[in-house]
Amino acid sequence: MRTFKLSRDPRFAERVQDVVGLYMDPPQHALVLSVDEKSQIQALERTQPGLPQAKGQPATHTHDYTRHGTTTLFAALNVLDGTVLGQCAARHRHQEFLRFLNTVEAAVPIGKVVHVILDNYATHKHPKVRAWLAKHPRWVFHFTPTSASWLNAVEGFFAKLTTKRLRRGSFRGIVDLQAAIHRFIAEHNRTAKRFVWSADPDRIIGNVNKAKRASDSSH
Repeated sequence: MRTFKLSRDPRFAERVQDVVGLYMDPPQHALVLSVDEKSQIQALERTQPGLPQAKGQPATHTHDYTRHGTTTLFAALNVLDGTVLGQCAARHRHQEFLRFLNTVEAAVPIGKVVHVILDNYATHKHPKVRAWLAKHPRWVFHFTPTSASWLNAVEGFFAKLTTKRLRRGSFRGIVDLQAAIHRFIAEHNRTAKRFVWSADPDRIIGNVNKAKRASDSSH
């Protein structure tokens, strides 16, 4: 069985064209960043270490664990070179998001326009975030359609982080978990490659419209 979620965003086609356009033809003298947060990352410590690996044997870990709390990772994927700027925080409110925006602002060279792709999470549209945006005119926000987080490139990095590091790890506490996340980001950046989008936006829009018609006719 496969799960799915159809976007009912009235601006779906417009937003798909906008976001995919940034991926496929990024503006000159500008930075294109895919931004999101991965919240509620659990610091799970396995009760026993895994058994030694052997040829032909899968890695192991105990099913039980001690939970030491959670952290949130704010991340910005540079579409042009594939590198990631990440920052961990205790929560994922607009205050933490603003601190992350300031971190990115300090890291981006002067004179570069910053195009940011992000979803419709309320934190990203908070009045104080909008006020920050008004004070930083070189920043431009581009929102993905509702229920279409798959359109945000940084989600691919989050999936890689989960499968290759978090799901396999055992962490003695929040500090240990955050250190592991930042090490993973550093390792990723050493071999990062430009993000390449290959799906035709017109085909995406057509497939979603077809699925909507099929869904509506079945009710």
